[in-house]
Amino acid sequence: MTSTPSAPTDTAALRAEAMAALDRVGAAVPAPVAGHPSVTARTPLTGADLFPVAAASRDDVAEAVGAAHAAFRVWRSVPAPVRGRTVKRFGQLLEEHATDLAALVTLEAGKIPAEALGEVQEMVDICDLAVGLSRQVGGRTMPSERAGHRLTEQWHPLGVVGVISAFNFPVAVWSWNTAVALVCGDPVVWKPSELTPLTALACTALLDRAAAETGAPADVHRLVLGGRETGDALVRDDRVALVSATGSERMGTAVAPVVAARHGRTLLELGGNNAAVVMPSADLDLVVRAVVFAAVGTAGQRCTTMRRLVVHEDVVEPLLERLRTAYAGLPVGDPREPGTLVGPLVSAAARDAMVAALEAAVADGGEVVVGGERVDVAGAPAAAYVRPALVRMPHQTAVVRRETFAPVLYVLPCRSLDEAVDIHNDVPQGLSSSIFTRDAREAERFLSEAGSDCGIVNVNIGTSGAEIGGAFGGEKTTGGGRESGSDSWRAYMRRATNTVNYSDELPLAQGVSFG
Repeated sequence: MTSTPSAPTDTAALRAEAMAALDRVGAAVPAPVAGHPSVTARTPLTGADLFPVAAASRDDVAEAVGAAHAAFRVWRSVPAPVRGRTVKRFGQLLEEHATDLAALVTLEAGKIPAEALGEVQEMVDICDLAVGLSRQVGGRTMPSERAGHRLTEQWHPLGVVGVISAFNFPVAVWSWNTAVALVCGDPVVWKPSELTPLTALACTALLDRAAAETGAPADVHRLVLGGRETGDALVRDDRVALVSATGSERMGTAVAPVVAARHGRTLLELGGNNAAVVMPSADLDLVVRAVVFAAVGTAGQRCTTMRRLVVHEDVVEPLLERLRTAYAGLPVGDPREPGTLVGPLVSAAARDAMVAALEAAVADGGEVVVGGERVDVAGAPAAAYVRPALVRMPHQTAVVRRETFAPVLYVLPCRSLDEAVDIHNDVPQGLSSSIFTRDAREAERFLSEAGSDCGIVNVNIGTSGAEIGGAFGGEKTTGGGRESGSDSWRAYMRRATNTVNYSDELPLAQGVSFG
């Protein structure tokens, strides 16, 4: 493994850094062909373009899906524990090349090295989970009402899984789907964000190597680079049994009806306007640490980023003062520099959206307590570095109910737990939530059916930092999908109910007599 360089910001040096990392993992960059689609590898560290990369046409997507569908006919009959060997080898290769993969994540997504390495560790962890799962996937046996009959359920491979992933977790979310899909018997066709083609090429090279070394079909995984047209071709192909898509609510609204019209399945992970409730008994030191990590990590560009803080009026002033101090001292800059905690936004457009949200909040009566201004970083005039913003709001307005994919935290007052829950749930999204309290009754109320309406509900921790052992996903416009742990594997399989008659009689169910 190699160490991540701490510094050069000139484009030539960044190109060289990217190519060196790709070379070490055995990934080649496909050169564009005249008249065919391409994407541009770029870095938010400086806002500079690095180099063009060949992308997939609609015909290329169709070919990739066809190859994966052919591989499915072989892969589905391979015993699940044997399929697990490919995922096990993949996990080993990820560990061997963790530093290079993390360097590419930092280069393309702008994450600080600690977060980038954490994302790679998520990949390793999901491989471990999937390998164990390969020996546990199974159905159940139920008592039959008919003598001499056995009633069971079996789970079978589903088919080709199309994975559409987002820039903010360019490798982890793909691996959640891919590791589980592969042990379930499903080949994967991956359309990554057009903003992160290099990490996709690196991961694909390692998975291809794992497949070759363990004897898996070569087309058990295919990569199709490109933008919206590439994704649309994947979504519309009726040979894709499941589309797992991570992105904006708008993207999910477009994808879901197309897949439904052809009777396919979707697994959607969309917007997250996540909130934490702070009650009077909360440990405010704990709250500050949790809030800062959840609200500003990855420059506020996580689906689980904390975007709203609903605080009881008895503690809102002391908490705001502590947060003001913490925010004012946040180191913003090149994520590779030691001590940096906040890297860049992915693009100038993301910064513009943040500025527009802050202007709308102020127009609605809000007060920017600290942050929101642009930060100039030497050698990166085209990059979008910003200081995370803390905004005090008198009440929840239209801009607060929308998800702004940037480090903006709205602080809203409440007078009771009931009011806090009402404010918390009064948004379209329903991904992640938390409550800070030392009162067991308040915690249990927030966890109950009358509390948070999110798919993830935490007590005394922030809204981000999910473990792969638990199912990840949300409700309402977040999409309702579940990935990673628990019984999420069921999304990648089909269920068959079996009745076996081992008697000499033919009794009908429900005691029906037919002469």
